[in-house]
Amino acid sequence: MATSMRQRDQAATETHDQIEASWRERALNAEAELTRTQKEVFAQRQRIGELMGQLRDFDQMVPGESVQALTVENTTLKRRVQQLTREHRSLQERLEGARSNLRFAEKRIADLEAQLLEVRP
Repeated sequence: MATSMRQRDQAATETHDQIEASWRERALNAEAELTRTQKEVFAQRQRIGELMGQLRDFDQMVPGESVQALTVENTTLKRRVQQLTREHRSLQERLEGARSNLRFAEKRIADLEAQLLEVRP
């Protein structure tokens, strides 16, 4: 009887040890997985922070710079349009003057031709 009690105790101890080893292994696996998950979450949070920073930088710098660049370009183009308008007006006035001179020259030539015809019999 003592032997059977020892065997039962030994069997119970072995069963207990197996169950405890199984739980210990599960706990170690869970701890390892928890550590890995925490590292992954930390890495993802860092990446999210970097991307959010890039978005903020993009929102603050690019549109502001683009607006400023567009404003400068617009001002430059307006000045160029004004310059071209002045040049056009000047050329228009010169053309009108040249046409007037041409009409006067043609009239003078016609008058001179008429005088030549009158002098020649």
